[in-house]
Amino acid sequence: MSLDTDASSSDAPNLFGSRRSRLFVGRRGLAASSISTVLLVGAIVLILFVAPGGAVFRYYFFNLHDMRIAWDGHASQGISALSRSLFTNVWMFLVSEVLVLFFGLTIAWTRISRTPVLFPVRMLVTVYTDVFRGVPLLIVVYLVGDGLPALRLGFISNQSPSIYGVVALTLTYSAYVSEVLRAGINSVPHGQLLAARSLGLSPTSTMRRVVLPQAVRTVIPPLLNDFVSLQKDTALVSVLGVIEIANAGQISASTLFNGSGLVAAALFFLALTIPMTRLTDHLIERDRSRRLAGS
Repeated sequence: MSLDTDASSSDAPNLFGSRRSRLFVGRRGLAASSISTVLLVGAIVLILFVAPGGAVFRYYFFNLHDMRIAWDGHASQGISALSRSLFTNVWMFLVSEVLVLFFGLTIAWTRISRTPVLFPVRMLVTVYTDVFRGVPLLIVVYLVGDGLPALRLGFISNQSPSIYGVVALTLTYSAYVSEVLRAGINSVPHGQLLAARSLGLSPTSTMRRVVLPQAVRTVIPPLLNDFVSLQKDTALVSVLGVIEIANAGQISASTLFNGSGLVAAALFFLALTIPMTRLTDHLIERDRSRRLAGS
């Protein structure tokens, strides 16, 4: 009895000490990171105010008055409002994301199939992924935006430039996402497939109930990274004449002879992409912790 009491009493200070040491280390790390952040931000601000051209730089890129004009728009000067153009980027991104997930999964499923009947289709989608991962997106936007109307195929050739932009984004990113999904599917251990087939599941049920849930869990972080890039690349659709937020900022800069509208557009892109980036980091860390839980 006394031995147990002594052991518990001897363990208590150790536990308290380790907890206190961890709190101390955590507070010290927080203080160090806060100080380094303040010093870095202070150095950047100091450069903007001390540099010989700092005043001109601040006026050209951080003019709050011109930012406000770019945000609200000015019809008499032909300046499109960033606030309205932003929704163009958002809806193109959302529609493209849904289409990319659908076509990416279809392509990945086709490439890993071993059905002899689908051999020509597998060859076709293999060529598709090689081509659209190799050709720059900007060229794809030009080819789709100028090529489809030139075909004169009625409904297909009579769409708005923003629709052609969505088509170009979907074509390119479906090739990337299909490879991500294919890698996730191939990462599922073969024993899982054998176990599912031994239980009497069909190949389709095995894919839907066993393989895909595990594969999707693995590829969520890289998928989110691709969607962050997709959100930014909606700005490339401006070459077709779409007034999205980057194009609106460029119009503002060329009209007011001030780049503050472009900086405002960049800030709104950051407001859209940074939450997705932080979510990606969180999911990567959670997946890493789950994988290392048993080690």
